[in-house]
Amino acid sequence: MKRHILILGLVGGILIAILRWSEYQFLVIEHSLEIYGAIVAIIFVVFGIWLGIKLTKPREKIVLREVLITTTAEPAAPATFTLNQVQLDALGITPRELEILTLIAQGLSNREIAARLFVSENTVKTHCSRAFDKLGARRRTQAVQLGKQLGLLP
Repeated sequence: MKRHILILGLVGGILIAILRWSEYQFLVIEHSLEIYGAIVAIIFVVFGIWLGIKLTKPREKIVLREVLITTTAEPAAPATFTLNQVQLDALGITPRELEILTLIAQGLSNREIAARLFVSENTVKTHCSRAFDKLGARRRTQAVQLGKQLGLLP
C-alpha cells in the first residue's frame, strides 16, 4: 500500500510540475511583450528617481573669508617700468596707438578714451584696429596681454 501511495504521489508531483511549467510557458510566450515592457519601465523609473535625486541634491556652499595679514617689514617699492623701444620700433606702433593701448590697459572703453583724448570714437576704433593688427591681436584683452609681454605696457 505504501508503494502505491508513493507512486501516486510521485506521479501527482510530476503532473503538477508539468502543469506549472506549461502555465509558465503560456505566460512567457503569450505575455512576453508586457513582461519585458514592465521590466524596462521599472528600470527607467529607478533611473529617473536616482537622476532626480542626484540633480536636485543641494550642493555645498563655498565660504570665502578674508584674512588680514600684517607685516612689520616695509613693502617693496614697485619696479619702475621701462618701455621696450626696440619692440616698439620693430612693430611700427605710433605714439598715439601706444597711448590708446595704455588707456585700454587701464580698462577704459572707446567712448571714455575718445573723451579723454578729445577725438571721435571712430578715430579711437581706427587706432585700436591698427594697433591690434600690428600686435597680431584679435581682442582688447589679447592686445593688452601681448603689450605687457613685449614690454610696451606697464
